[in-house]
Amino acid sequence: MNKARKERLYKDVEFLTTLRPYRNYLNLDSLNKVCDYLKKEFTKSGFDCGEQKWTVSGNEYKNIIASYNKDRSKRLVVGAHYDVCGNQPGADDNASAVAGLLETARVMAENNPGIDYRVDFVAYCLEEPPFFGSQKMGSYIHAKSLHDNNAEVIGMICYEMIGYFSDKPGSQPVPFPDLTGIYPGTADFIIVVGIKKYNDFNKKIHKLMSENTKINTEIISFSSPDGLAGLSDQRNYWKFGYRALMINDTSFVRNPNYHTASDTIETLDFSKMTEVVNSAYNAIIKIN
Repeated sequence: MNKARKERLYKDVEFLTTLRPYRNYLNLDSLNKVCDYLKKEFTKSGFDCGEQKWTVSGNEYKNIIASYNKDRSKRLVVGAHYDVCGNQPGADDNASAVAGLLETARVMAENNPGIDYRVDFVAYCLEEPPFFGSQKMGSYIHAKSLHDNNAEVIGMICYEMIGYFSDKPGSQPVPFPDLTGIYPGTADFIIVVGIKKYNDFNKKIHKLMSENTKINTEIISFSSPDGLAGLSDQRNYWKFGYRALMINDTSFVRNPNYHTASDTIETLDFSKMTEVVNSAYNAIIKIN
């Protein structure tokens, strides 16, 4: 079976982090260059690409969607946002996840798994402030369109910050004291984050990601969709009753570069990112 390749992940992150002006909501030219890159990369893997467009304050924004097994009715959504917060390169947040999305699609195309459901790879815009939490988020637009079209959705997997790791003991803080002991104190793991309402889905993804993996995979299910549970695009699928979760490196809890100019490509661990993609791919092709 073909596996993820870190040199391709690096190339994707390099492209995204060197775009100027930065790929925030104000810089439409840069956002459109990201869309062109995504379409080119998906097309090279043999996918048909679609655009989902909406308008905010007179500006047009796009989700880019590539589908595997497009003729099947049941679908799994795998998504990541490509915009950044302000003027910073956004290597971990969220170029790492966009690269992971592209690489997962490449590995799927190369292996051509005989699954009986559709997989939609969706790259979202407007996840970041000032639109976070609003109905203008690209993931809200996409989730609502599925609901409005009565789509049969298996679930949604959100890639959000999958590139920052450390092998140093004590490198993994906890955001609240009551989470002490829930996960390791060394920041060398990836974590499945969800809500208890969809705990069966969370546990299944975690179990599949943990099979034959070279990276430790942890899991946490919060009682409420608010707070830490809902800090990315998965939140909008919950609003429409879809099972959804986030695959994450614990974000700002671990990564001191979050939403700053120091979130650069040099801070990422591409070997571990590669294993995250391999683990997630195993879950994606076995979830149903």
